[in-house]
Amino acid sequence: RYVRQLQRLQLLFSPTAADARGARQFVEEAAQDFARQHPDVVLYVSPHSGPGPAPVLRAEYLNGTVREELIASKTSEEIVQLVTKLANQSGLDIVRIRKPFHTDYPSVQGQWHPLTNKPSILTVQGPRLQPQ
Repeated sequence: RYVRQLQRLQLLFSPTAADARGARQFVEEAAQDFARQHPDVVLYVSPHSGPGPAPVLRAEYLNGTVREELIASKTSEEIVQLVTKLANQSGLDIVRIRKPFHTDYPSVQGQWHPLTNKPSILTVQGPRLQPQ
């Protein structure tokens, strides 16, 4: 059974600020659709009173990670994409995966595989067809 790692989303914005227009449109148009598609994520909408700080989207994951994304001057579609991206992430830091080995002199001939020292007849011809 799949358990989504995103636990809660909190949308903090000012109901009157100009840079929070996209956040207000998201609440009016797309928030209910997101809540229906992701019933396991709790969505809090918290409007500030007065011209408070810039609008922020706060994501809290099951492992305790909290991510805050600034959504000032973003459109409703951009916020939908951001919310979907946050819902599909695990909350772990993104780390570049490297190879577990290193060599200063890589092989010119290529790597070994099970057919390396076998007769070439096995690799050139496929399975023999039975006469009909």
